[in-house]
Amino acid sequence: MNSDEQFNTPWRRVASTIYKKPTDSKILGGVELDVTDLESFISEKRREGHKITLTHFFVMTLARAIKEEIPEFNTYVRRGRILPRPSIDVAVSVLRSDGNMTSVIVPDAGNLSFDELEKYMNTEISRSRKGNESEAMQGKNFLARLPWPLRNWFYKTYRALTLNWGVSIPGLGMAPNRNGSFLLTNIGTLGLDYGFPALLPTSNFSFVLVMGGIQKKPVVINDSVAIRRIMSVTIAIDHRMADASHGALLFRYMKQAIRNPERFW
Repeated sequence: MNSDEQFNTPWRRVASTIYKKPTDSKILGGVELDVTDLESFISEKRREGHKITLTHFFVMTLARAIKEEIPEFNTYVRRGRILPRPSIDVAVSVLRSDGNMTSVIVPDAGNLSFDELEKYMNTEISRSRKGNESEAMQGKNFLARLPWPLRNWFYKTYRALTLNWGVSIPGLGMAPNRNGSFLLTNIGTLGLDYGFPALLPTSNFSFVLVMGGIQKKPVVINDSVAIRRIMSVTIAIDHRMADASHGALLFRYMKQAIRNPERFW
């Protein structure tokens, strides 16, 4: 089966036509994940000198899930057709020192080793937090400086050209697939236990996944009650590109990964 037949099924062709982005094409879902053993694994790696967090692990596992089992999440919409992306690029939200949010892109994350991922993410996140603007932040600042009538016109024109018509202008950094395959954000670090994300109207993300807060909860394990550390994870899926069944596959893969984190090391 070629990529056109795989991604542009009859339903996908209908979905990409009847749904608009993102107002009426969003699927929301969530699970609770037992991260007790995963936190212990990460703590052990940190003692060995690795500067990693749960975010690093989720970037790796989500990218691998898409590469190995769910290629539908590595697609984007262009002129009513679902197209595969050339690589799995992950956008990761970063809280800057000035309190503003930005993001860094981890390119080709599905093919990185954990050491490569750790080095790249830490370098880019540090650079971003020190005030070096990413392309996303530069674009926001440029748009914010425009007077309101012009700002509104520019945004509508940009959205029409890139997301609606699929026009690419590399010299201006404009392309319908430039922002990454999906966005990962950790709101637990902000003190929020649970939250549903928005599909950014200026992106072609197939999904946005939110890592929530971690709380101690009683869990039944082998008919006994134990206190475990539980993280809430929620997702918003662009229904033009994927269905709830794809989200279920993603969460299943994440649960398996958490039980066997050494597999990704």
